[in-house]
Amino acid sequence: MNLNISNTIDKKVIFEQIAAELKKQNFTIVQQDATRLWGGFFVIDENQAAVFAAKFFPHLEMDKIKITNKLSPKILVVAPDKRLSWQYHFRRAEIWKIVAGIVGVKTSSTDEEGEIQQLTPGDFIQMNKGERHRLIGLDSWGVVAEIWQHTDRENPSDEEDIVRLQDDFGR
Repeated sequence: MNLNISNTIDKKVIFEQIAAELKKQNFTIVQQDATRLWGGFFVIDENQAAVFAAKFFPHLEMDKIKITNKLSPKILVVAPDKRLSWQYHFRRAEIWKIVAGIVGVKTSSTDEEGEIQQLTPGDFIQMNKGERHRLIGLDSWGVVAEIWQHTDRENPSDEEDIVRLQDDFGR
């Protein structure tokens, strides 16, 4: 993605840039949420999961990332100096690739937060089902391509499949 990222860019502008870039790449945005206090996200049409994976995760083979027959592509946008909740999921694993900006990520197999890892554009991280994780905005906006790997064929993951262990926004 060709984005003009800085810590002074307005939230509305960064979301407009990302939406325009996704449209230019022929991705269909089925949901967009710029109201989150930590930033927001874009949900991409699940029918485009293979194209999304090929674009953002070309080093991964589709048959290796498909745990069930369902994948959900998203773009996460984290604001400077904001953090998503310290969380995990029962019905999904996640794959992230940093698209723009520098972000922090914490992971752990226990409820205790791990050390912060600083990730730059092109870096990739994979979290297993149940693995604790947190995305952190550092000095500028961070943009992350994400694929949900649904682990339960009968009960795919959704936004309710979040167990928050700590949250800066009281959720």
